[in-house]
Amino acid sequence: MADWFTAEEWTAIALSLKVAAWATLVSLPPGIAVAWLLARRPFPGRILLDGLVHLPLVLPPVVTGYILLILFGRQGPLGRLLAEIGIVLAFNWTGAVLACAVMAFPLLVRAIRLSLEAVDTRLEQAAGTLGAPPWAVFATITLPLALPGVVAGAILCFAKALGEFGATITFVSNIPGVTQTLPSAIYSHLQVPGGDGPALRLTLVSAAIAIIALVASELLARRVRRRVEGTDA
Repeated sequence: MADWFTAEEWTAIALSLKVAAWATLVSLPPGIAVAWLLARRPFPGRILLDGLVHLPLVLPPVVTGYILLILFGRQGPLGRLLAEIGIVLAFNWTGAVLACAVMAFPLLVRAIRLSLEAVDTRLEQAAGTLGAPPWAVFATITLPLALPGVVAGAILCFAKALGEFGATITFVSNIPGVTQTLPSAIYSHLQVPGGDGPALRLTLVSAAIAIIALVASELLARRVRRRVEGTDA
């Protein structure tokens, strides 16, 4: 198998998996918090927050990447602040993590929100009347019952991050060994004569990983749901 791909292609595959994994990890805590707010807490500006969360789904990915470049570039207001503490995002793999996380965030939040809305609030109310504080109710009742949605959302986030291209290439460019992920590597191969073969190989790898992630999402969600409902043997 080592002979099927060049060293540069293996690097792109490994970097894609690394970026997608980190994007999922950093998205989960805020994703759960935002989903809970949208599902359970009416507040002024709730519709605006919902719109902002889903904005990356309707904006062209290049526009999202350009906004990130303006904000987090070396000359951007947030980029300068982060640079002072040694964190550089633009044209770095960490910037690819941010771009992928932003693009995948709506899918993560939506899956978790739907799962939270399906939780029977009477169970939470019963725990509250027994003296459990809100954080304990969330940790022991709400989150375990919503776990199938959390698992499904996390894997969907991973799959989306793995295939992100437009925002990533705009924000961090396409630097081999540094920011070149699978979609960027495919794009690079398509720009040179004779690159159809390598592009096809990487396309098949990308599709295979995405399919595996989606199937795993469904299987894990079903397994967690059976455990939560007490029907797992």
